[in-house]
Amino acid sequence: MCTTCGCGHPEQVRIGELPHTHDDQGSHQLGTPNFSHSTFHFNKPVDADDTQKRLLKIEQDVLGKNNQLADHNRAFFAKQHILALNLVSSPGSGKTTLLTTTLNALKNDRTCYVIEGDQQTENDADRIRATGVPAIQVNTGKGCHLDAQMISEAMVKLRPQADSIMFIENVGNLVCPSEFDLGEKAKVVILSVTEGEDKPLKYPHMFAASSLMILNKVDLLPYLKFDVEQCIANAKRVNPNIEVIQLSATTEQGLSEWLNWLEQQRKQG
Repeated sequence: MCTTCGCGHPEQVRIGELPHTHDDQGSHQLGTPNFSHSTFHFNKPVDADDTQKRLLKIEQDVLGKNNQLADHNRAFFAKQHILALNLVSSPGSGKTTLLTTTLNALKNDRTCYVIEGDQQTENDADRIRATGVPAIQVNTGKGCHLDAQMISEAMVKLRPQADSIMFIENVGNLVCPSEFDLGEKAKVVILSVTEGEDKPLKYPHMFAASSLMILNKVDLLPYLKFDVEQCIANAKRVNPNIEVIQLSATTEQGLSEWLNWLEQQRKQG
């Protein structure tokens, strides 16, 4: 349950399988609290302050448990020398296209894996698998973000090799994923030039939490009124340390800069 937006229930989450494989060991049951409507009782008038305190306590419990699991994931990634990146964006930013372009460029030199997050369907995971890279689809149901337990369970099925890259494509949402640590080394926020240069100011928490902003679909700039410098300035205003790469996943403009960034992150461990 995400108390930030009130979305989702754990029983609606589905962790997919790799094609033509079976999970012999089963998935970890990590005990994320299951807060159902029956958790709350309204037999007497509820004080507003008391309600806020309850909700705050629930959120602290959920985030605290998630952070423990994220630390477990992070320790695993570090031990196996796996570079784990959390790709976040609004729906339609082009992150799946960016990911397939990236995987096609990397797959002969680096072992890669993908965890795909969407509310429904395996469409994006199928697109990833078409590149030859193993991918697990996580369907979150009404949930608007991945969490650390979902990543842990997906990794049981992926069984990533050491010295690889794990791309986690989060559910399209610039709000809740900013609060949920998955154990990644860094968040990479993808912003399309079709979205507006004020997006970093509208959703500051996500840009503050990200190490890199990819300004995607720059091949469309001649057809749009989009101020690139203002967009970058807005991102820097929220996060002075954020790096920026201008890129087109379609024409591959800026792709080499993105690949170099990945290699630098991998070498830094």
